[in-house]
Amino acid sequence: MPVEKGRWLLIPLGATVSLCLGTVYSWSIFRKPLEKLLNINATESLLPFTVLLIVFAILMPITGFYINRFGTRRITAVGGVIMGLGYILSSLNGNLQVLALTYGVIAGAGVGIVYGVPLAVIAKWFPDKKGIAVGLTVIGFGLSPLITAPLAKSLIDSYGVRQTFVILGIAFTLIILAIATVLQPPPQDWKPAGWNPNVSVQGSTSLTNSEILQTPAFYGLWICYTIGTFSGLAAIGISSPLAQEIIKLDATTAASTVSLFAVFNALGRIFFGWFTDRFSPKLAAIVSFTLVLVASLMMLKAGQGTVTTYLIAFSLFYFSFGGWLAIAPTTTLILFSSADYAKNYGLVFTAYGAGALGGTLLAGRIRDIFGSYTVFFYPTTALAILGIVLSVFMLKRSFSSSVISQAN
Repeated sequence: MPVEKGRWLLIPLGATVSLCLGTVYSWSIFRKPLEKLLNINATESLLPFTVLLIVFAILMPITGFYINRFGTRRITAVGGVIMGLGYILSSLNGNLQVLALTYGVIAGAGVGIVYGVPLAVIAKWFPDKKGIAVGLTVIGFGLSPLITAPLAKSLIDSYGVRQTFVILGIAFTLIILAIATVLQPPPQDWKPAGWNPNVSVQGSTSLTNSEILQTPAFYGLWICYTIGTFSGLAAIGISSPLAQEIIKLDATTAASTVSLFAVFNALGRIFFGWFTDRFSPKLAAIVSFTLVLVASLMMLKAGQGTVTTYLIAFSLFYFSFGGWLAIAPTTTLILFSSADYAKNYGLVFTAYGAGALGGTLLAGRIRDIFGSYTVFFYPTTALAILGIVLSVFMLKRSFSSSVISQAN
């Protein structure tokens, strides 16, 4: 197949890898069974999920510095095996600390090692369509709960939560190992036929890793990304238990809503990937935070039986959060060096860990202190407003011009 057509096959393969990794977003399905099995509270049942997100956020940028050295195939294979091993070991009889180690640290390390590889590969194959290509690749991560949430619920009901970890671990390992054999970047200096990049946009490629840290645009992107993941990851972690406790849905229906929200998570990645590339990172961020603001205000009024309010609000949370998984990498490609994308996005991606730590821990603590998740939507309201302000003043390509001129 001609390269111009064959490169498109890498997107569904990369999305499939992301789908396996994105099972972490189905964690809310595991929480209630684990709370009963291990006799733990809401804050404690979020701990393995929080640890995984932090380890994921730490390993992803580190991996970016070794992709060229070890190769995309090898890194993907190693990360897939580590992730699968973490799931399998999570089936061991143990306590919360053991689960935080096996699922949080080991599986999280595997997710962190693999996550950036498909994005780096696709970014190099699609310099002419970076926004939509990256958005379509990360769609798997966001769409994962649509498949894995009902799958995990069914497996837990049939085999128990421990055996479910084993089944998922084996399946994910085999899938990722198979795709790793074909996941590789294009030859050096390759570019799509007929593609002539705009000189002004390409000017940013002179920025090095240390130089992007001198730009206000980097810190604006980092803080906005943190805010976006703070709200989104917390919403993902609490969606199922919140639906049962506040809206009074049964466990099966609550699990099905997670699958519905996954669709919006995925759609957010496609829409905001295109929107960021077509318009601007600033405008994309403003739209995203406006949706979070609306969703937060809706949830402050939610109560028993307000199913429509819950569905709309959390669909917006997931849509906005999914958007940030496309806004951030696309903005990194727009503002900084596309040649050093893996390293640059690795630096930006540390914001994901910061948002994960703050959002998930605060959500669980608020539930334990106040007896309800509703109070959590006050800080998300305030942060959405802050995000809009920061987007207006800091997410501008012109901020990198002074550093670019110095580098040239």
